[in-house]
Amino acid sequence: MSAADTTTPAKVPPPRQAPPPPADDPPRVKRPSGGGATAPWLLLAPCLLILALVMGYPLARLVTLSFQKFGQSQLWGFQPAESVGFDNFAKVLGDGEFWAVVVRTVLFAAGAVVFTMVIGMALALLLQRVSGWLKVLINIVLVASWGMPVIVATTVFKWLFDSDYGVLNALLSKLPGVDMIGHNWFASGPEGLAVIMLLVVWGAVPFVVITLSAGLTQVPKELEEAARLDGAGSWGVFRYVTLPVLKPIIVMLTTLSVIWDMGVFPQVFVMRNGHPEPEFQVLNTYSYDRAFVVNDYAQGSAIALITVLLLLGVVAVYMRQMLKIGEVE
Repeated sequence: MSAADTTTPAKVPPPRQAPPPPADDPPRVKRPSGGGATAPWLLLAPCLLILALVMGYPLARLVTLSFQKFGQSQLWGFQPAESVGFDNFAKVLGDGEFWAVVVRTVLFAAGAVVFTMVIGMALALLLQRVSGWLKVLINIVLVASWGMPVIVATTVFKWLFDSDYGVLNALLSKLPGVDMIGHNWFASGPEGLAVIMLLVVWGAVPFVVITLSAGLTQVPKELEEAARLDGAGSWGVFRYVTLPVLKPIIVMLTTLSVIWDMGVFPQVFVMRNGHPEPEFQVLNTYSYDRAFVVNDYAQGSAIALITVLLLLGVVAVYMRQMLKIGEVE
């Protein structure tokens, strides 16, 4: 046998196959141009139309009246309305009583907002630590108080703080050395406005508590546990973990509270039996008095328009804060 017969033939590797050609891209569905941009506006159109009818015309009429001379003679058609330019605004802004009302309104709104937010935050944090059935009971009470009509709540507060039959005076008089029988809480402006502020806070706290309670459920428990492991106490966890998460909600609630509290009208009007004294006047009641008591509808409209501009300033600050929060996130 020869060497050639005993040698094993070398195995030849199989030829490599060429990779399959790439599959064609699936056909893309062409969307109609402009459809995606117009669809949201078509859905919003009914709401925008209702807002234009409900708010657009009154606002336009308010602006028109503020630049005219318009009293009872013009209201009944005995004289035509005359354009007076900025005379109404000059009279309003040059009146010391108006600026006193502005300062009183700002202080009233600031106090009400601070108390509302502090009490609302405290109650929201407390709700996180109570049992389930007690939380449900407190939420029911909050919703019931929030849903109470303003006129009913104001009447209840008038009874509570009545000088002759008030429950609060009777309860305070039971304390040692305290005699509040016959005390008139509305004899002075500061005390009376404090009572009205308490009424406003009582009506606003439920909304704040419910909203903050919903926000607290979104605070990550892991961050709180990590903060506690790092040695942070309850205040540290609240300051560095809870508050940053709740900041957008707090900014929203604060802005809404400022707008609502600067626009207070029925609480003051009903509490003072439809005739608020000068020391109880806020911007809305002052505008109402100038329009419907003094019968100077043009000046009342000018005061109302100035109030709207002040509130638009608050909204501008709110939008700026929300944009900053969005950039950080």
